Amino acid sequence: MNAIIESAMQRAQTTAMPQPGPVTVRLLRDDAADRARWDAFVQACPQATFFHRAGWQRVIEGAFGHRTWFYLAEQDGVIRGVLPLAQIKSRLFGHSLIALPFCVYGGVAADSDAARRQLDDAALALARSLGVGHLEYRNYSPAHPGEPAWQGKDLYVTFRKAIVADDEANLNAIPRKQRAMVRKGIKCGLAGEVDDNVERFFTAYAHSVHRLGTPVFPKKYFALLKDVFGPDCEVRVIVREREIVAGVLSFFFRDEVLPYYGGGMPVAREVAGNDFMYWNLMQAAAARGCRVFDFGRSKRGTGAFDFKKNWGFEAQPLPYEYHLIKAESVPDVNPLNPKYQLFIRVWQKMPLALANALGPYIVKDLG
Repeated sequence: MNAIIESAMQRAQTTAMPQPGPVTVRLLRDDAADRARWDAFVQACPQATFFHRAGWQRVIEGAFGHRTWFYLAEQDGVIRGVLPLAQIKSRLFGHSLIALPFCVYGGVAADSDAARRQLDDAALALARSLGVGHLEYRNYSPAHPGEPAWQGKDLYVTFRKAIVADDEANLNAIPRKQRAMVRKGIKCGLAGEVDDNVERFFTAYAHSVHRLGTPVFPKKYFALLKDVFGPDCEVRVIVREREIVAGVLSFFFRDEVLPYYGGGMPVAREVAGNDFMYWNLMQAAAARGCRVFDFGRSKRGTGAFDFKKNWGFEAQPLPYEYHLIKAESVPDVNPLNPKYQLFIRVWQKMPLALANALGPYIVKDLG
């Protein structure tokens, strides 16, 4: 009898409990309150990154003029997932829908499987309606393992490492040869300064990418990053007395620091300017409370890959995913592709002023 009564009570409690409502997907509204809710979710969601923040919509639209769709999934008035998307339509580099161009991490960030599925469905429906070649997720961790519709390629890795509050411990964690380069920069009298604008940084950055044969981003882009993300976007310049040596633009998210764009003047090689720059940033970030130094994305087989590995960072593969819509194969738009080598050599020989003028018209479609 007691068992019958207990079973009846359990059924009554289950019936009385309100059932969760359906998960619905909508676009982020253009108002401060909705953006604040989005960013609060991103801050709390373990799968989210700095590149899921709502401010990227303003940056991508304002700097490059690309169309964006920032989807959020809600259940009972609570955000359960987000997916920022932008379209790149280029005669040179193809037609794509990406989460998120100009960002190294992206894809769906959700705290439920239902929200993830609904956001996937919304992205695929949008991709088909736009007639893109492919839909791309720049995942930090696998999102569709074992699903043949989502293809990948082994090209990109990221480098992340824990740091501590003690400078000496962080310095000793750098391998000996690279640590010697940091000490060389210190002996050369280098110092780091934080700017409230991007002028000096852009000078160092533009010189650096020109030497690499890469089109330069517009200065407006960096100014927008600084304006939109405020104190979470730092511009640090390395100087020797009053001479600009190098510069780095970094993002701060939770307890992480991510040096995202950097470059050095020709003198940087003589005085170990780049090594000192990242050490100077690491010192400042550790003092600020950061406990992860994210050296960012690099392609295998590049100098940047080797540089970060020489700092004692382990390469972590990035499982980017591609869902082909109209394209027949996964895209291969990167400087390692042999068909871009002639372009790179020509760009390196171009006068800097001309490269700075033409670069923004090309790089906006590279994503």
